[in-house]
Amino acid sequence: MSQYVADANAPVFIEHYEQLIEFFASACKPRQSWRIGTEYEKVAVWAASGNAVPFTGGIEEVLRRLAERYPWEPIVEDGRIVALQNAQASITLEPGGQLELSGQQCDTVHCARNEFVEHVEQIVSVGVELGITFLGLGMQPMSPLDEIEWVPKRRYGIMAPYMTRVGTLGQRMMKQTATVQVNIDYESERDAMAKLRTGMGIASLLTAMFANSPLSDGRLNGYLSFRGHIWTDTDNARSGLLPFVFRESCSFSDYTEYALDVPMYFIVRDGRWTDMTASTFRRFWEEGCQGERATLADWNAHLTTLFPEFRLKGYIEARSIDSQAPELMLAVPALITGIFYEADCLAAAWDLVKRWSWEERVALYHAVHRQALRARIRGIEVKELARELVDIAETGLQRRGQHDARGQNEADYLGRLRELVHQGRCPADVLIEKWDGAWDRQVSRLVDATAYRIPA
Repeated sequence: MSQYVADANAPVFIEHYEQLIEFFASACKPRQSWRIGTEYEKVAVWAASGNAVPFTGGIEEVLRRLAERYPWEPIVEDGRIVALQNAQASITLEPGGQLELSGQQCDTVHCARNEFVEHVEQIVSVGVELGITFLGLGMQPMSPLDEIEWVPKRRYGIMAPYMTRVGTLGQRMMKQTATVQVNIDYESERDAMAKLRTGMGIASLLTAMFANSPLSDGRLNGYLSFRGHIWTDTDNARSGLLPFVFRESCSFSDYTEYALDVPMYFIVRDGRWTDMTASTFRRFWEEGCQGERATLADWNAHLTTLFPEFRLKGYIEARSIDSQAPELMLAVPALITGIFYEADCLAAAWDLVKRWSWEERVALYHAVHRQALRARIRGIEVKELARELVDIAETGLQRRGQHDARGQNEADYLGRLRELVHQGRCPADVLIEKWDGAWDRQVSRLVDATAYRIPA
């Protein structure tokens, strides 16, 4: 989840509906200014036991040492370090202590790689000192929900009880899951809607390709992406697929109308957090609350609390993917970049999925959580569509022609993904095979095999 940052400028009150639309329109960028932003979440466990590391005496100490040793500035809330930031990036915490790097805006996947490698070196070096290991999994594998400490951020104090009122799995989402997200730019309303539509269309394929959360509470959970399934009963008013994006006429106004009618979480005034879960943004805008009026900063904050599979803010965010092992993590921004930053490739990806009905999309969305690449739509296995998607992305990356100092093309980051997809397997298939086989269901082997390490 995005870190809330208070706006230090004078508040801009929302006087007209057009201001809400302009929020999206003003973010349009010419193609030469498009960038790639990646957000990497990692679950942390005690190396000796595989149990989740608590915030107190664990993750908070990781943040403290990172701030002491590297160019990070701590963000303190109620006397506790809850995040770090520098001029280009931030390290934030999910509610169960999952550590997230919200990376800089990169012009190539190579830039994202360099940043990711540096981040891994930092957190692993500190983690080793504390007996903490970061795992390349989409979910905490061993600790049940009630054994994971809440990170003491005020927004989570509002969200946690609300989750129990709107679904049965929301607190699991908050405390146990981890994802990797990619942020992409758009040049116009038409381009934004094409990207949002295509993203929603291929969301289930992305979930299937990167499914990586088959273990939770110390055992196999019956899913290949349990993280994906958890979102189906977290808060349906703000998550999942959005039917209106598949209309050819979809616009910024349609997304605005959707966002206006989703219940809020909070507003922040002078460091005071007010619970707004009983109000939609539309109601707050029209009626106010306790003498407060809606501002553009409130609108921005509200948009970060919407969790559809692809999200529109001042950019488009891909949200369908379980967190990955290091050897697959960079395949995520590479795949998204190759598909979404070449017009022909974007059209080709949409062509794969454009003929499906809404009912078929929803059925597939649910099916891939258990079956991943073996799920079917119209008699076609998802693995066949995934292979085509990788080919499309590779074409897009080759066209971009971006090489690093070693002569490596951005398409090279797709290598391990391409290998798995052509085998018809996702990361969870590999985990299950080893968990029931060579690892003999031993936690120590799971931790050792999925741990982040400093690259050689």
